[in-house]
Amino acid sequence: MTIWNIAYWNTIIDLFMNKVIYSKGHAYIVEQLKRAREEAGLGQQEVAKLIGSTQSHISKVETSQRRIDVIMLKKFAQIYRKPISYFLK
Repeated sequence: MTIWNIAYWNTIIDLFMNKVIYSKGHAYIVEQLKRAREEAGLGQQEVAKLIGSTQSHISKVETSQRRIDVIMLKKFAQIYRKPISYFLK
């Protein structure tokens, strides 16, 4: 019975996380982040150095494997020279 409960809650958590991370709004932000980076002529490695992160982290953000907060979105906007509204639908 305990194993079932753990599996049940893991499923609930996975469903919740997938709903949040893979929402249409999040997908739009991710598309815009990648587009803005490419328009700025920057590679993931260059952006990572400017933000103080790793190329792997930038890749995971751009493939919806990592979420970003408002502070990080502001950093991206400054680097890409875009208003924050560019990333929002």
